[in-house]
Amino acid sequence: MYKKGDKIVYPLYGAGVIEDIEHIDIDGAAHTYYALNISVNNLIIKVSATKAADLGVRSIMPKDELLAALAESKCTEMEMSDNWNLRQKENMERIKTGDLHQVAQVFRCLLMRERERGLSTAEKKIMTTAKQIILSELMLSIDIERTEAEEILNTTFN
Repeated sequence: MYKKGDKIVYPLYGAGVIEDIEHIDIDGAAHTYYALNISVNNLIIKVSATKAADLGVRSIMPKDELLAALAESKCTEMEMSDNWNLRQKENMERIKTGDLHQVAQVFRCLLMRERERGLSTAEKKIMTTAKQIILSELMLSIDIERTEAEEILNTTFN
């Protein structure tokens, strides 16, 4: 169980800080929720404490592990389907895992594809989602501003 002030990652939304732990009565049963502030998207999300693990919620990675994961994903090859519909589904499944390695691979592959032949609107949205997730974790793990996190991301993948 996490506590107030913990930095966690919620798949599809990114990393944030638990601002509050709320106990809510629903149909006579007490439920605990984390109020998660995801500053990169300016969101407050309530996550059920009992379902957090099933949703893929995890603690943020330490700085060294995070930077190593990004560097590793730059070198790792990932198969992508030529069918855009299948490719979109596969990329969303990778992002939903919450695993930074997979999210970074999706970002890198879509970035390369964009440079080679362009992306559809749906793929641009997926690439933006992956980028936001990576940036949010960089910002919290290293305690830096968004511009600095973007510089690290650009340096890593260019």
